[in-house]
Amino acid sequence: MDRDFIITIFSENKVGILSQVTTVFTHRNVNIESIAASPSAIEGIHKYTIMVRNEPERVANLVKQIEKKVDVLKVFCYTPNEVVLQQLALYKVKRSRNVEDMVRKHNVRILEIHDEYIVLEKTGHKDEIDELYKILAPYGIYQFVCSGQVAIIKSRRELLDEYLKYVNEKYNRLMQENK
Repeated sequence: MDRDFIITIFSENKVGILSQVTTVFTHRNVNIESIAASPSAIEGIHKYTIMVRNEPERVANLVKQIEKKVDVLKVFCYTPNEVVLQQLALYKVKRSRNVEDMVRKHNVRILEIHDEYIVLEKTGHKDEIDELYKILAPYGIYQFVCSGQVAIIKSRRELLDEYLKYVNEKYNRLMQENK
């Protein structure tokens, strides 16, 4: 049975890593629902957040294949209840009094007001973004764009920090043994 999964990939910021990763999905015929890339909390390390909907076994195999890539430091896989998810959407809608009143009710920021349109920003869960789209559609949406979802784990500790500490300790032990 298909379920939602959030795959986070940590790597150095190198050219071509995203292409290598997406190739793994393509070869296994798994669709990427959402993707976002950004620097992480660790200097020099980038984080890729990829949302997929698939069977747990297939996702586990994907994670193993992605970790085999040379430039990938570590891959983690989460379910939606283990992370805080958010995405950003921009809507360019026909300007009207009804839209301006509605915006205040839905915690939406007005980024620009023009004589003919308003540009709105909504940050939230995917269902909130979709709901606002449906509400605004009858008033005339000229343009719409939505970011990939970003995720941060609910755990207080950063698993990548722990992993890097483990690797560093293992390396130091190996170096001591080889002296």
